[in-house]
Amino acid sequence: MSHDAANNHPRHAHHHDDAKGFVRAVEHASEERGLRLTPLRKEVLELIAAAHKPVKAYDLLDQLREKHGNAAPPTVYRALDFLLENGFIHKLESINAFVSCHHPAEAHQVPFLICDVCSSAQEVCDERVADLIEAQAKALGFRPQAQTLEVHGTCRNCRKG
Repeated sequence: MSHDAANNHPRHAHHHDDAKGFVRAVEHASEERGLRLTPLRKEVLELIAAAHKPVKAYDLLDQLREKHGNAAPPTVYRALDFLLENGFIHKLESINAFVSCHHPAEAHQVPFLICDVCSSAQEVCDERVADLIEAQAKALGFRPQAQTLEVHGTCRNCRKG
């Protein structure tokens, strides 16, 4: 969980409950930036948002084939690349899956808490984590180009069960 900087109390970890609202936010951000959110890109985005947990590329491909019959892997990967490059989704490298971004209108690096039991992932919105990593990298003369911090464990719901 993220913490409020002033009193170091938990603030909140994010995950999407409103898939349609998220897609509308991405459409708006795309318009503002002059990006082309094609019907396929939007459909891939909708599938990721509706999943409510990380989804693998081939699961997306299977879902698209159910609707369109002829979706090809390169098509899905191109849509994913567009969504990643523009900060609308995140790729969780350790589980090779994709999740929607809580703040699609702004570029940012965030850590994720990934449950090894139910595969849920929560985006932790606390810029201090990214700032600390950036400062440490700078102190060591290292220029980071990408940053993905993934913390594996067991979520509250799975610990209760």
